[in-house]
Amino acid sequence: MGTSHGYNAGTRRLFKRAIRERGKISLSKLLYEYEVGSNVIIRIDSSFQKGMPHRRYHGKIGTILNRRGRSYVVSVSQGDAVKEIIVRPEHLEPYQRT
Repeated sequence: MGTSHGYNAGTRRLFKRAIRERGKISLSKLLYEYEVGSNVIIRIDSSFQKGMPHRRYHGKIGTILNRRGRSYVVSVSQGDAVKEIIVRPEHLEPYQRT
């Protein structure tokens, strides 16, 4: 049998959540409002398939460009290119520089 080349192929360890992070997502994460121009970390939550970005953007830092429905348009650099991806807020975290 050949190997799978699907959209989520090879993500078993990448999308696995920590043992104490399993279960329902907190409401504060869903209701958090991101402002235009703020930086966010893209952390894919595997319990939500809607609005999930491609796995190559997992762990990247992007900038919010605007709001589109319930989702956000995020600008992410990938090599020399700058990509605009549409991501739901379940897969975003605010980025605080320390």
